[in-house]
Amino acid sequence: MVLSLSAAITSWFQQTSGLDPNLQSRLIRSIALILIVWAAWWVLIRFGIRRIDDAAVRYRTRKAAGYVVTLLAFILIGRVWFQGVTPLTTYLGLLSAGLAVALQSPIVSFAGWLFILWRRPFELGDRIQVGEHAGDVIDLRIFQFTLLEIGNWVDADQTTGRVIQVPNSAVFSQPLANYNKRADFIWNEIPVQITFESDWRLAKKLLNEIIHKRSEKIGVRAREELRRTAGEFWMGTVDVEPHVFTSVDQFGVLLTMRYVCDPRRRRSSAEAIWEDVLTALAQEDSIAFAYPTQRNVDNRLEGKPGTVTTRLTETKADRSA
Repeated sequence: MVLSLSAAITSWFQQTSGLDPNLQSRLIRSIALILIVWAAWWVLIRFGIRRIDDAAVRYRTRKAAGYVVTLLAFILIGRVWFQGVTPLTTYLGLLSAGLAVALQSPIVSFAGWLFILWRRPFELGDRIQVGEHAGDVIDLRIFQFTLLEIGNWVDADQTTGRVIQVPNSAVFSQPLANYNKRADFIWNEIPVQITFESDWRLAKKLLNEIIHKRSEKIGVRAREELRRTAGEFWMGTVDVEPHVFTSVDQFGVLLTMRYVCDPRRRRSSAEAIWEDVLTALAQEDSIAFAYPTQRNVDNRLEGKPGTVTTRLTETKADRSA
């Protein structure tokens, strides 16, 4: 009965569509294979992948399973349409030549995807910068990867909320920086400027105490990570100890605090350090912040004794002449 029903459906479809019986049979088998593969994929997602608790593992498993199912569907359908090896080889050769010319960018992006899987310049969850775009990697596909953008009009590497689609070919044509690769820390600098009249030695001592206290834990972790990656990269002598550097510009003495921090906590770490700095310097009468201003200076009253004497001597000599 089943065979007679199938024959009846086949006869009706042939009369309606007017297709060749051989072509019609291949179409029906292809549709049936697609439905079977789709049903298997649905069962796998429903009763297998969704039960995985770890979100990262669940994402990678779903991606890998999707690629395997898609490849399996192409192979099964290919066997329906190409019964022999020679026709299939000829077809694939012609198809590859045409695609190489017409789809150059997608092919390069596919090669970029293979490169990302092989060399792993970044992984899901890493914070990277590709060319002008920076963000956290939230998706990786055959032809493109997705970034949750950071920076731009938002300060201190915090997210903007925008999602950027970047073609995988960018790994071949654009410089790529990874905030997390091998060593999960970056350096940050905070400039603190005080007036020339301030006790800069005391200020430098206070700032050193603050950044040592705030970066002690991550400094230990940074040294361990550098020790672990020493065999893979030549890092040279990398100093992860916090420092305060002294310099001078036109507005006063510039004390720059340099320390290591978590790439995703740069703003919060700077905020905590600034609050400590404001609290500490507010208690010192001999330290004042510098800022752009204008003032008239009378060197006879405010200058050093040696320069004042020289200027008065020059003035008297000019008058006697």
